[in-house]
Amino acid sequence: MKQIVQSVSGGEVRVVEVPQPEPGPTEVLVATRRSLLSAGTERAVRELASAGLLRKARARPDLVRQVVNKARTTGVRSTFAAVRSRLDEDMPLGYSAAGFVVTAGMATDGIRPGMRVATASVGHAEYQAVPGLLAIPVPEAVSDQAAAFGAVAAIALQGLRQAEVGLGGSIAVVGLGLVGQLTLRLALASGLNVIGIDLREWTADLAQRAGAVGLVEAGAATTERVMELTRGRGVDAILVTAATPSSTPITRSTEIARDRARLVVVGDVGLELDRRQFYERELDLRFARSYGPGRYDRAYEEWGIDYPVGHVRWTARRNIEAYLDLVAGGRVAVDDLITHVFPIEQATDAYDVLASEPRSLAVQLSYAAPVEFCRQAITIRPRRSSSRPRAGLIGAGNYAKATFLPALKAAGWGDDLAAITTAKGLSARHAAERNGIALVLPTTEALLNCADVDAVFILSRHDSHARLVAQALDAGKHVFVEKPLALTQDELDEVVAAYHRNSGHLFVGFNRRQAPMVVRSKHVLAAGSGPLTVSYRINAGPLPDSHWYHDRLQGGRIRGEVCHFIDLASWLVGAQPDVVHAYGSGRGEPGLEEDVSVLLGYPDGSTATITYCTRGNQRTPKERVEVLGRGHTIVIDDFRSLEVDGRVMRRVPAGKGHQEQLAHVRAAIAENGSDEPDLAASIGTTRAALSVVAALAGIRPGPSYLPAQADVATGVSAGSSS
Repeated sequence: MKQIVQSVSGGEVRVVEVPQPEPGPTEVLVATRRSLLSAGTERAVRELASAGLLRKARARPDLVRQVVNKARTTGVRSTFAAVRSRLDEDMPLGYSAAGFVVTAGMATDGIRPGMRVATASVGHAEYQAVPGLLAIPVPEAVSDQAAAFGAVAAIALQGLRQAEVGLGGSIAVVGLGLVGQLTLRLALASGLNVIGIDLREWTADLAQRAGAVGLVEAGAATTERVMELTRGRGVDAILVTAATPSSTPITRSTEIARDRARLVVVGDVGLELDRRQFYERELDLRFARSYGPGRYDRAYEEWGIDYPVGHVRWTARRNIEAYLDLVAGGRVAVDDLITHVFPIEQATDAYDVLASEPRSLAVQLSYAAPVEFCRQAITIRPRRSSSRPRAGLIGAGNYAKATFLPALKAAGWGDDLAAITTAKGLSARHAAERNGIALVLPTTEALLNCADVDAVFILSRHDSHARLVAQALDAGKHVFVEKPLALTQDELDEVVAAYHRNSGHLFVGFNRRQAPMVVRSKHVLAAGSGPLTVSYRINAGPLPDSHWYHDRLQGGRIRGEVCHFIDLASWLVGAQPDVVHAYGSGRGEPGLEEDVSVLLGYPDGSTATITYCTRGNQRTPKERVEVLGRGHTIVIDDFRSLEVDGRVMRRVPAGKGHQEQLAHVRAAIAENGSDEPDLAASIGTTRAALSVVAALAGIRPGPSYLPAQADVATGVSAGSSS
């Protein structure tokens, strides 16, 4: 299918072919008929993407601080690679459209194939995978072009709701671009007295024709006119829908506001404010967030959990519904706002018009009636015949692009990258173009059935790992899966069963085992005997509330990240723990704990203490490992320096073992070497991580929990006790 993307680094807009998206259970697959370019938002995004690094840095100083802190802790080289990876991306454009439903996920309500819907939060593309709550049925009386305004109109309506002005009240709309024009029309339909103010005469005239009072900003003269229209009181609320770095729209708004009026910021404007202007009239400054409640809430958008109407009357979906009802009833008209329409094949011309024609307001893209829906592969380069194992990748997130794919190519897989697939398709296309991957496949099933793929690399979200491992093994593939291997004991049992009924190799991404400093440490420790004491401190840092690690379905940071450190401690000891103690901070549910201390006991008397903390200073290096025993003291400081018995080992390379592990995987597959020692350790690590969660939850009496031991050779699990 065709989709419009923009280069993050250069701002170039392209129409590219990507696989059709595969909707999840809470999503709806929609064939697009019309989509709307949001003039203010998309023009600003394109201008910023086209700007140089210095301007980008000035626009986002918060990200600059993150980059500087990362460079201090992980080094300039790795930070530069991560930044370059983020800039070397194609981002989808657009978020307001209309079309008809092709398929509806099993967890969507009231949506069926063939239904016309207005959509939000998806890009300009022939097909869209839309959150079920943001696919709103369109009344028969509403045209496709009017329905395509839905999401942008919801932004305007949410600003109006924040103003809280009742019937007969007065408002001013400052900035009469697309959102401003929609705002004043919705306000007029609500029975308000509306004044539109802009610097441009033609937009003020458009507001006048819609029924508002249209004024061209002229300073004191404009203020005087507003006072005349409001009997000398000033307006009850001002909605600032302008887009400018200047603070003038806010400053001027305070001069036309009545005592205790509300100022609602809808557009992107400067906020260098004079306190006196707000204090003297006790003005209320508010901000409107996108389409309304539910926007940016993962439970609402991704999981399809609506807010009860008795508690939240106007959600993002209900705002779009209200707009569609107003259009259907003839109380709001928008067709006259459309200045240009282009077929999607000419999307670059549409963006050129948006940038070059001052009177472009609502620019829309049209889409031909879709043919029968069919997911197809996209060829990036010709296939190469090879006797070496060929790789297929599932997933292309930030880790895959910035760390995994470069390591995979450095490990010798570069000429044998056969295929890739992702849920939405665009990230797969981008990764394939940048890394010479031959095929972009539309689904995981297509990749697992691809004859050109010998080894499947699973880099998707954690809740898919165990299922995809079993499916890939059953498809006759060798498998590499990023940690964690499984999120529950049942999942782990299914993986072990799949491994034993097939002949494929199975590897887990516990790469630190292969780090040069760990290999050297193991060599030093192998010369002695007796128990070890391992102390592992991790300064993990906090994650934003919106991060997917906080999703219960993804298992949290213990199962998804602490497992890394359990694995390395056990690898250094050379055994699996038979006792697990765990103590958490008590913040949040046990499975999603973010600050935890773990004590592992081993059969030979070795112990390992893992302290995982998110509250340390961000300049502190992330990882520090100390090993005492067998006559030695070893310190690995963030995998950048190694100290053995007080001496710094300067010739041991830094790094966390990504490239080395992937080279080992390649050799094991090519030479049909044994994977069972590594896999046995990976299964033991997974059981120990699950035991930490169980101990925190108090599933077993007392603080300790003995994990079940896996016999990889037979697939039999021993019993557990506390």
